[in-house]
Amino acid sequence: MLSGGPKRRKVWKTAEAALPKRGGGREAFRRDEARMPGEGDDDYDGMTFDAREGGSTRPQARWNRFKWALFVSNLVFTVYSIAGLVVCLTLWFNVWGKADIVRVGNQPELVVSTLAAALGVLTALVGWSGILLNNRAFLSLYCVLTWACFALLVAPGYITYKRRAFNLEGKLNQQWSEALGLAGRLRVQNVLHCCGYFSPFVEATVSQTCYARSVLPGCKAPYLRFERATLGWWYTAVFALVPAQIAVMAVGLLCANHVTYRFGKGMMPRAYRLDMNSLAIIMDNYASQLAEQYGVDVAAEVMARSRSNLQLDAMPTMPYSRSSTVSLSTPTRYNVFSSKTTQSAAAS
Repeated sequence: MLSGGPKRRKVWKTAEAALPKRGGGREAFRRDEARMPGEGDDDYDGMTFDAREGGSTRPQARWNRFKWALFVSNLVFTVYSIAGLVVCLTLWFNVWGKADIVRVGNQPELVVSTLAAALGVLTALVGWSGILLNNRAFLSLYCVLTWACFALLVAPGYITYKRRAFNLEGKLNQQWSEALGLAGRLRVQNVLHCCGYFSPFVEATVSQTCYARSVLPGCKAPYLRFERATLGWWYTAVFALVPAQIAVMAVGLLCANHVTYRFGKGMMPRAYRLDMNSLAIIMDNYASQLAEQYGVDVAAEVMARSRSNLQLDAMPTMPYSRSSTVSLSTPTRYNVFSSKTTQSAAAS
């Protein structure tokens, strides 16, 4: 009862028996554990291959929690990326009533926002490819692109907030005088139904509704109100998406490498595969050590027993090994021992 040995964990009757993780998990690295996937094991991409069905693949409807986290986060990321791109495109195509003012007066912010939304949609597509195909290369690219999306996301928010918070009136005065030009002023006048900046006599573009004796008011007051409201909504929407974008980046970094329990393709690296030539070299070194310590006769007997126990004659060659088809042309001590054992058995 009070021994110092390891305590056995209680197993409740209602508890299910412990099952090995799909793909092995950490238990795959224990001693005497199979390193290669078995016949009924999951492949690296969550698919099993059944040759009896004509080579078709059957999807396994089992996702781990990391893959579900990636799925949910990328779904949210896809939704607001597409929504942002749709809003930007409607502004570019002048769908809204006052969209032309945004294209004239807020073109840098609109360009950066469009690039951010387009890159977000592209990143979401890369993420879906990595999630559905269990491709860690795509998911690595997805994690990198989410950081680029974050940079492009906060850029228009910073620009619009800085413009609205610090001397917006002075910036609009400079823009009307130097940046808009005749065509830009005319577009603003037509949308806001105004004439000139302060009055028809101050920096006005002549049109059918704007002339010297026009009764239309100046454009400064309505233009200032429009810019203040538009810029406020702009950076509010952008900064509201920042927590969601940070969550998407965090989920991508934490879960991209665990989309499946098995890391990689579940195949042993080529450098660690054992072929017949490598096994012959190992047995040759072993035979040399036995011959030096116990003599040639004892070494030959031990090697004969090892050969019969390992069933080297019936060992199949691996199709992925290039050297398996190459025979050893140079005689080794192991070959000498094996031939000597065969001769002695025939003589007896």
